[in-house]
Amino acid sequence: MTLRQRLDQRQVQKLVLAPALQQAIKLLPLTNLELIEAINTELSQNPVIEIEGESLDRSTEDGAPAAEERVTEKPPDEALAELKIPASDPDFDPKPDAEFDARFQEYLDDGFRPHFYENREAVSLENTLSRTPSLWDHLNWQASLTFFGQEDREIAQFVIGNITEDGYLGSSVEEIAELCRSTPEKVNEIRETIKTFDPVGAGSLDVREALLAQMDNLGIHDETARLMVMHHLPLLEKSDFAQLSKVLNIPIAELKDHIDLIKGLDFAPGRKYSEEKTAYVVPDILVTKEGDEWKIALNDEGLPRLRISQYYRRLLAEASRSQPEAYEFLVDKMRKAVWFLRSLDQRSKTIYRVAQFIVNKQKEFFDKGIDFIKPLTLMEIAQDIGVHESTVGRVVANKYILTPQGVYPLKYFFHKSLQGSYGEEVSSLRIKERIKKLVEGEDPANPLSDIEIGELLARENLRIARRTVAKYRMQLKIEPSHIRKRKSIMEERA
Repeated sequence: MTLRQRLDQRQVQKLVLAPALQQAIKLLPLTNLELIEAINTELSQNPVIEIEGESLDRSTEDGAPAAEERVTEKPPDEALAELKIPASDPDFDPKPDAEFDARFQEYLDDGFRPHFYENREAVSLENTLSRTPSLWDHLNWQASLTFFGQEDREIAQFVIGNITEDGYLGSSVEEIAELCRSTPEKVNEIRETIKTFDPVGAGSLDVREALLAQMDNLGIHDETARLMVMHHLPLLEKSDFAQLSKVLNIPIAELKDHIDLIKGLDFAPGRKYSEEKTAYVVPDILVTKEGDEWKIALNDEGLPRLRISQYYRRLLAEASRSQPEAYEFLVDKMRKAVWFLRSLDQRSKTIYRVAQFIVNKQKEFFDKGIDFIKPLTLMEIAQDIGVHESTVGRVVANKYILTPQGVYPLKYFFHKSLQGSYGEEVSSLRIKERIKKLVEGEDPANPLSDIEIGELLARENLRIARRTVAKYRMQLKIEPSHIRKRKSIMEERA
């Protein structure tokens, strides 16, 4: 069988997203800061869009008013006469401008306010912070003051470059020695010196080595604690204090001081210089209560008020008669500008409708707290406001809502529902909160098991399986009952 190329025509059905729809979809998941960046990008690419208050000044040499002012302040006939385009000219086609006015008049009206705009002073340079040094920058700086030989410095750079964010060596000593064309003994010698840098223990192969390095640096000579670190870390991880006491041949009451000493060490020395930064949340939706009604407002602070430049409308009218290429260019820019403005408006309306549904659904939560939160799904909102479920998913992504109960991500309100004893729907968040409170109020000497927690919830008409209790307990980062009991016994004997 021979292979050959040929051209065929086929008729197929497929879903194609129009450019305007693609743009609207891209704008939905953006936060306010990301939206400002998208607006600035559009402003730099499309001259037809302008920020209100920053109109183009096209004044003539003899002091005549700007073109935009002439168009806005004078009737259309006078504006055409001033541009020397007779209304009766057979070569002039007024349809494009008339059609534009009919469709997009709302974006040309000075009273149109799609966004709130606030003029702000730029942040002074003195108030800006430089980038904080990373773990690798800090170690390399210390290495430059310690190693002066070319070979030692190259090996140190290789070792530091292979240290993970937690402070441990990510590659083996043999691999580094092969890359540096050196010996494992030489690499270990350099690594031992790096372990004494700040943070102490960086470059260790495991937790045991890092903890011992810190104990040496601090001058800790507690032989029991060193034995626990060197040989019995698995027992410490499981909180098996009884077996640890038996192995070390010391009473459980004496273990606490040694364990507290080990807890004071840093199990991830590199985290001290982690590049993770605090994320400051700017709420996209503001919810307040006025009387008995809940009010919803979109946080448009910092978003500029946009409109279509009437100066370019005038240029469009001029180009429609004698400059077809310029006319096609301006029409394309006008169309994209209107698509962008409509997409911004549609984004605001969709976010508002989603927020309104959430507030109406969770009124008791906003009034009384977590015990009254109700389960909610994306499909439920999508069916109510008449959009696709994926659209709601894009709306709730990276969005935050400010309520009297605090600031929450919109995703916080979407969780599974469980059936109560009488068939009512119960939020999984409410059950998690109840489990947390039960554990906080338990007898430390006799902590509640997962089965006992399930039985207590069943008495409150919240019937869930034991494995579900265990799953929620793990999500809440609550240790099993036997671990909690061991720690309680340790505290009592101390």
